[in-house]
This record gives sequence, C-alpha cells and structure tokens, in this order.
Amino acid sequence: MRIVLDTNFAFSALLWRGAMHELLTHLRSHPTAQLFSSPVLLEELTGVLTRPTATRQLAVIGKTARDVLADYLTIVELVEPQPLPAPVSRDPDDDHVLACALAANAALIVTGDRDLLDLGSFRQIRILTAQEALAALASRP
Repeated sequence: MRIVLDTNFAFSALLWRGAMHELLTHLRSHPTAQLFSSPVLLEELTGVLTRPTATRQLAVIGKTARDVLADYLTIVELVEPQPLPAPVSRDPDDDHVLACALAANAALIVTGDRDLLDLGSFRQIRILTAQEALAALASRP
C-alpha cells in the first residue's frame, strides 16, 4: 500500500509515542507498505524539527533533528509532484500533500489535519487518521 504522511503527522510520529508512532512503527515492518514524501514536505519537516517544542522533545529522546530526519529518509521514497491545477483544500499548504499523494500514486494519506480529513478522499486516495489507517492495514494481508 502506497502512503503519504502529512508533515505534522510525521513530526508527531517521529518524536512522540501514541497512535501516530504506532502506525509509523507498523509501516516500517509491513511488507506491502511504501511511504512517500517530497522535497517540499521534507523541507517543511526540517523546519518543524528546529522549533523549540521539537528541540525540547529531541533532548528528551536523546536524538538530534539530523538523526530523526536521517532515520525518516531511510523509510520514505521521494517523488516530485506537480502543483495541482486548482486549490482543493481550505488550507492551500495542504494541496502539496495532495499533489505528493497523486505523484506517488498513493492509496492513503494519513493526517490529523482537519482540513485534509474533511475532504475524506481526493481522486480515490483515502484520507485517514492514524487509527483508521491502522485498521485499514490490519485488514490487509
């Protein structure tokens, strides 16, 4: 299953425990799961990892932003999405997540972002929470 993680989802999954981290751990070991990202999403993640909240949490878990980003890069494939021809989400920044999913030919976008979740799907790409994605993966061989 081809999956794109929203930046804030990836950030939370990498630094904190809970459903998001559980999903990321599951995806790492799931033989049919492939994660995709883009240079724009990675740049956004890099910026988020340098904020004070992230810096404090990185100190708690004994890692640097560089460590976390390097680890994430080992599990994602990069795609170069084309901009969407017209805005789709209420938040224009979220359109890049949608464009990334299109470029990756993804089946799922996983997010906690209400603007994306309210879409439900985009061009047959399901947009799910961590719990919904875990359930979807559990039902697959």
